[in-house]
Amino acid sequence: MVVIGGITRLTHSGLSMVEWNPIIGSIPPMSDADWQIPFDKYKQTPEYQIINNQFSLEEFKSIYWWEYIHRFLGRTIGVVFLIPFFYFWSKKRFDKSLLKKMFVLLALGALQGVLGWYMVYSGLQKEPHVSHYRLAAHLISAFTVFGFTFWYALNLLYPQAIEENNIIKQVKRLSVIMFGIIVLQIIYGAFVAGLKAGLFYNTFPKMGTKFIPETVTSFDPFYKNLIENPSGVQFIHRTIAYLAVIIVLFTWETIRKMELTKLQRRASNFMLGVVFVQFLLGIITILYAVPVTMGVLHQTGAFFLFASSLFFMHSLRKTV
Repeated sequence: MVVIGGITRLTHSGLSMVEWNPIIGSIPPMSDADWQIPFDKYKQTPEYQIINNQFSLEEFKSIYWWEYIHRFLGRTIGVVFLIPFFYFWSKKRFDKSLLKKMFVLLALGALQGVLGWYMVYSGLQKEPHVSHYRLAAHLISAFTVFGFTFWYALNLLYPQAIEENNIIKQVKRLSVIMFGIIVLQIIYGAFVAGLKAGLFYNTFPKMGTKFIPETVTSFDPFYKNLIENPSGVQFIHRTIAYLAVIIVLFTWETIRKMELTKLQRRASNFMLGVVFVQFLLGIITILYAVPVTMGVLHQTGAFFLFASSLFFMHSLRKTV
């Protein structure tokens, strides 16, 4: 779902389906007459009128299919969750704690679908692109759904927790800070994507000829440089990337000489490897001005970094 979502965004396919029909929309157009209906509706959108007004029906199909696949996969995930959920619920296989967790996942999944449409809707009004704030909300919602699912799965896979001591408490605090930085970096990654900030300053380590070019602070008031200026957003994204590498490396070095379990050691090593791969993917992506393949790989790398940090945090949980 993360990969298809990245492809949909990078191929500018997300605004091709202008309606949200959770049930009827499951069936794609089958004939030329069927295809003409969504194409005529697309012609009323700002994206077609301002950017893609030269599109033929065949070109429209090429972007429509990616958005259709993205939405269809989302529906499939819902079905894969709901059928076993109702089955195990009817068989009374959930205790009270696990049932509450399943309802949390159900609510988060529904919210993710709503936020997806809320994001698309922003690009169907006056501007031919979605709000980068809504894009960030949609992406973080997706990571949240996965995060809860992964955490609950780890509880089932590794039911035995550790005895907590002062050293573990210190590492846990450090891991929470690290996780917060990673989440902030993901948010700014969404800002970069929504503002197309990756198309500016395709050099490394400097942005052009300087580390901080004048365009980074060109907006007035200043705070908008942090959240709405493409140059400023890219600069912050780069800076947090350095910070993420440093804190993951610091965490790994801090616990290297500690007496850890095999699982904790494996989780910390995996996290260290992923952060360096992700950092390298970010450099390559910016140098080549965000080609689709590298953009998707970079977004997928963020997903694995998020997962690895959760895996490490879970390995430190205390006995309950």
